[in-house]
This record gives sequence, structure tokens and C-alpha cells, in this order.
Amino acid sequence: MSLTKVKHIVLVLSGKGGVGKSSVTTQLALSLSLAGHSVGVLDVDLTGPSIPRMFGIEDAKVTQAPGGWLPITVHEADPSAGIGSLRVMSLGFLLPKRGDAVVWRGPKKTAMVRQFLTDVFWDETDYLLIDTPPGTSDEHISLAENLLQKARPGQLAGAVVVTTPQAVATADVRKELNFCQKTSIRVLGVVENMCGFVCPNCSECTNIFMSGGGEVMANDFDVRFLGRIPIDPQFLVLIETGKRPTYPAGTTVDGKDVSTPAGASINEEEEVKDGSLLVHKYKDCSLAPIFSKITTDVISAVQQ
Repeated sequence: MSLTKVKHIVLVLSGKGGVGKSSVTTQLALSLSLAGHSVGVLDVDLTGPSIPRMFGIEDAKVTQAPGGWLPITVHEADPSAGIGSLRVMSLGFLLPKRGDAVVWRGPKKTAMVRQFLTDVFWDETDYLLIDTPPGTSDEHISLAENLLQKARPGQLAGAVVVTTPQAVATADVRKELNFCQKTSIRVLGVVENMCGFVCPNCSECTNIFMSGGGEVMANDFDVRFLGRIPIDPQFLVLIETGKRPTYPAGTTVDGKDVSTPAGASINEEEEVKDGSLLVHKYKDCSLAPIFSKITTDVISAVQQ
């Protein structure tokens, strides 16, 4: 396999669509990079590859190498700043147009997943995050079979399971936890996404989708609860436009004041959509401290 230089593989799973797996994968990757780790992201959501857009590198083209592909570089390592490298591979880079539909039956999906695992040449990588589609079907079965059969002992560290607080979401995500049990994939923890809304016009963070459903589910399955993630429109602005997040005075998220300092200057040259600058701008996002803690817990769970 082309995963010989990868130390730890972490799956990002959910039995429910629309819970924000790609958003969680993106921020987990950025947080791991900010912690000094070299990171790779493999997008196996074949019919809805969104990782290229999340990192602002949709126009990048994959380089063909003898026997496979080289992943796209989001940014190189910066040892002086304590930042690790970040590289990405997705079917989105191989489509002629961004809006092209991928109309494939199960066998072709299975073959593509297998090819991604064997034909992408990752350099020295501390953590490879695999962003998956919703459900427990072809892509998941192919991933589980190939990784459990061919990965080194302990290389498949486990899975981070993503849900939203509502019962309609946790009912489906419970099936994903059952899938992990049946396939002997260790669950590193559960993330409760979209728990609260950070208002861009005032300092309030309101629980518009309830709260606590993910934690209850984690307790029922006796797995670690990693934390709650609110919806932050400034993160969306950062991803879509490249503008650095800003917050009104008094904005508190997860007990931390994330207000933008009065008189803070903005470098207009940096306010563009550039994947190489994303990791630096993300440090000003209200979600960065939350994901920093989640990242620490994931690393701790991996190393146990």
C-alpha cells in the first residue's frame, strides 16, 4: 500500500448526511497542523467530494507519478511557527468540471476506494484523516476491509464519529457506532456538531438545534465524548471568501472571549481565498480553541 509512510489513520464517520463531517475533518486537519503534525486528508466521498472546496484548492490538478498520484499540497511545514505540512487527495481533483456528477455503481466505487488507498503516494505523515460519505455502504465496507487487511498493526487508529444534537440524527449515527463494533474499528470519540449558533451581529451563542444528544449517545455506547461545536458563520466566510474571522465585542464561545481586539488591523493582501494562508487565518476563528482541545483528546486516544 502507499500508506507505508503514514503513522496513524483516522476515519471521520457518520451514519447521517449533512452533519458536517467535511467541516469537522477540515478543522481537525488544521488543528493537527497547528499542533506541529504532518497531516494528510483523503476524501472518499466519491459522489459529493467537498474537501477541495473546504481548503480553497478546487483549481488544483493532481500530479501523475509512476504507478499513482501525488496529493495536493495545501501548505508546507513551517517549523519556526510550529506548523506541520498539510496535503489532500480527492476525486474532486480528477473531475473535468466541479459540477460533474459521479454516477457509479457499487463495484466502481469499491475499486476507486481501493485505488485511493494503494496509489496515492503520501510522504511522511503523522495523521491521515479519511473523510467518508454518510451511511454504512460500499465505500465504508471497502475501507474497512482494505485497512483491516493491509494496514500495519495499530496503523488504523480508529474513528471520530460526527453527529448533530437532534434525535433524528443520533438515531442514524447509532448505526455507524454499531458498524464500528461489527468491523472492529475503534471509536476514538463522538463530536456533537451544530450545537449552538454564533451570531455575527451580537455576542450571543444560541442552541437552535438543542444540545446534549451526542453526549447521551456517547455515554450509551461507552465511548469518549470529544465536545460540542457551534455553527459559526465566520468559519463559512473564511472558507468561501478567505476573509479572516472577526467578532463583535463581548462574543463568548465555550466560555472563551473571542472578540476581535479593538483597532485590530487587517492586511488586505491576505483577505483573499488562498489555501496556503488558511491555517494562519483559522487561528482567529472562534472554533479553533474548541478543536484544539478536541485534537488533544484525539491524539491522547490514538496514543493509548
